Amino acid sequence: MASEVEKAQGATGGEGDTIFGKILKGEIPCKFIYEDEQCVAFDDVSPQGPTHFLVIPRKAISKLDDVTRDDEQLLGHMLLVAKKVAIEIKNLDKGYRVVINNGTEGAQSVYHLHIHVIGGRQMEWPPG
Repeated sequence: MASEVEKAQGATGGEGDTIFGKILKGEIPCKFIYEDEQCVAFDDVSPQGPTHFLVIPRKAISKLDDVTRDDEQLLGHMLLVAKKVAIEIKNLDKGYRVVINNGTEGAQSVYHLHIHVIGGRQMEWPPG
């Protein structure tokens, strides 16, 4: 199994052809823990902590570098959804980490913008 860094080195993006695009189109089954007209949240298939879920926009945005002023409300909404779901998950009451990977050196392995929410254990610092 490739590490996240190795996956990031070979990752490419494209409108809707990522695993997340396929999930949003219903081509890959996924149980959403939250969904609305702007975004969805679901458990990560390769969790890095006892709790690890993702929040992804329905709009196809490859990475954080590609957002525009038009996406300002969407990004804020996604963070509020991350907080809302974290509150509903009881083992995150002591805290959690929010991560957005951006580009190859940021270890982004799926080129569809997404927020990782990881918790349920003490996070280490620095994260690198």
